[in-house]
Amino acid sequence: MTSPFISVSELADSLGSATPPVVFDASLELHTPAYDGDYRRSSGRPRWLAGHIPGSHHVDVPTQFSDTTARLNYTHPQPQEIADELARLGVGPDTQVVVYDTTGTMWAARLWYLLRWIGVQVRVLDGGFDAWRAAGQPVEAGEAVEAAPVASWPATIARKAWVSQQELEERTAADARPLVCSLPAGSFNGTDPTRYSRRGHIPGSVNVSSRDLFKADGTLKSRVEVILAYDGAGVDTKAVGSSGTEEVLLYCGGGISASAGALTLAAIGVKAVRIYDGSLEEWSANRALPLELASAP
Repeated sequence: MTSPFISVSELADSLGSATPPVVFDASLELHTPAYDGDYRRSSGRPRWLAGHIPGSHHVDVPTQFSDTTARLNYTHPQPQEIADELARLGVGPDTQVVVYDTTGTMWAARLWYLLRWIGVQVRVLDGGFDAWRAAGQPVEAGEAVEAAPVASWPATIARKAWVSQQELEERTAADARPLVCSLPAGSFNGTDPTRYSRRGHIPGSVNVSSRDLFKADGTLKSRVEVILAYDGAGVDTKAVGSSGTEEVLLYCGGGISASAGALTLAAIGVKAVRIYDGSLEEWSANRALPLELASAP
């Protein structure tokens, strides 16, 4: 199994090769809500300008790799729109891509998930920019030379990637597929403020915080620790995909932490996953749909 992650040393070696990968910094700051409905974000471009991997380019997921006409944040665009934006950035159908960020790997994971959806060869830098800098690798600052675009190429869908609100509404108790919320426990339980309309989690879902699967230095925890985290929540990682029909369904607030959940599952060999892209932003806005809070002690 090829890991969805690439180490600092692997990336450093590949950047010195005859065919180096295209490297994207997907950093974006999504601020912790101070009260319900508090939704604030800041571009990650200033961080990239202050210091980045040599030759990398900053991309803005909300404007470059989301459907900007949708009513929800970060709704995935059509496959051809992704391919056209990649071509503009110098990425062809066979180009190898590495993504990273300076904000906890969540945004790198989102870009990874989108590119993987259309079959692009993409990996995520384990530990992100902090790991690169900690290893003493060279750092650049300021603007970079724009990448030369390549010819437009036809996008193809490489895998099933999305689950709809309707499909989740129609789930029954007999549905054995695990539904996992990738948000932190406080968001899942409803004890912390939410960016969205209401607090809580979708009934029948379990909680595995994707952020908790990364160590303090930003690198992914061990394979055993990741497996135990999912198994402890009732997700039998050994069984997923074995019959060809089982899968893990993921959601979060807006499809970002869920993408990191998909990344951590791919790292342990679980690729049969789909994400509810609207997540709690969409679900909580419909007062007819139930949300559960933590049980009283």
